[in-house]
Amino acid sequence: MKKSSFFLAPIVFLAMALSLMGCGESMESAGTGAIDSSGSKKIKVGVFDGHGGAQTCVWEAYEALRRDADMQPVYITSAEIAAGVLDGLDAIIIPGGGGSRQWLNLGAENRKRIAEFAENGGGVLGICAGAYLLSSTPEYSCMGLSKGVAIDIEHDNRGHGVVNVTLDALGKKLFPELSELDTVRIMYYEGPVYDTVQRPYEIFATMQSDVHMEGNAPANMTNRRPFLIGNTVGKGRVMACIAHPEATPGMQWMVPRMIRWTLQREFVPYSEKVVNPGVFTKEILMSESMLKREHGAFKVFLYGTGDEKLEALGWLRSVLSWEAKRWVQGLLYDGDARVRAAAAQYIAWMGYTRYLPDVKAAAVSEQDAQAKELIEKACQQLEQQVVVPIE
Repeated sequence: MKKSSFFLAPIVFLAMALSLMGCGESMESAGTGAIDSSGSKKIKVGVFDGHGGAQTCVWEAYEALRRDADMQPVYITSAEIAAGVLDGLDAIIIPGGGGSRQWLNLGAENRKRIAEFAENGGGVLGICAGAYLLSSTPEYSCMGLSKGVAIDIEHDNRGHGVVNVTLDALGKKLFPELSELDTVRIMYYEGPVYDTVQRPYEIFATMQSDVHMEGNAPANMTNRRPFLIGNTVGKGRVMACIAHPEATPGMQWMVPRMIRWTLQREFVPYSEKVVNPGVFTKEILMSESMLKREHGAFKVFLYGTGDEKLEALGWLRSVLSWEAKRWVQGLLYDGDARVRAAAAQYIAWMGYTRYLPDVKAAAVSEQDAQAKELIEKACQQLEQQVVVPIE
């Protein structure tokens, strides 16, 4: 990896942003948005919270948007889509989970409404399963809004971990904060593998890791394949990401930037408290033995000693465990003050702002002076991650 400062001078940032917005493209959104107290127009983004979306993926997509002061994230359901909620939105996100289940939960009429939303200028972003759902994959329950075609679906459960990603020329313009890096690292969890023969879309980033640890998946299937793609649909834009920047510490800000691209909105710089591509410096793919150890950590949290829990938390952090985010919330209220403090530090390190209310509550109720200080610091770190209040 090249050495670089992660931030560019404002004039360079603006030049890069404007270069991507060129060729006569409008900077205006077709959505209605919302007006805040200062009179500026908010970018209202609906995060689909329906059956088929993994709950943590739904939360993470919503929380990622809170890194951008102009975003106004809201959860939306299939019932609300049917009732016309899209009329008041600028963009929507279909998060990770199960694309075919999301397809079924939406139903034909709502899928038509989303397609019309995009045709009329709305922005659409699909993440992992959402990318599957938006794709143009033959004989698969998909919507055809993204022009990516998924292949090797029979080996979808190929594995997960922190993968190596390189930015293409357009990606460096979209993410100038990363433009000087040879490689960035982002959490991947069984996202689509795109056919490179059919490419009626623009490529912003390319997957470099070869993920085939599970499900008898073949080797050399995921590497050198599109990681982040985008295309136009009528007056709108659709972007599809095969992995999970919203679940990667220091990279959540990429999600609101993608939304800005779908809406042809000006790119704005984010705080150095938010942008941190240096959290991971190497690829981490979860092997069978690592998955077994991860599963064992759950039992440790149920029945282990304080020392065992601390050791488990340290290891889970070192591999960016996918499952641990489901477990650490309750550890804020563990019987051991050291574990309570370590859980708060883990949550702050992840930037898991969904649990900020819990960390605040833990700080208020903590009686151990040393643990209280650490939990309060973790609380402050989380507060620095978000600039948009919870609706």
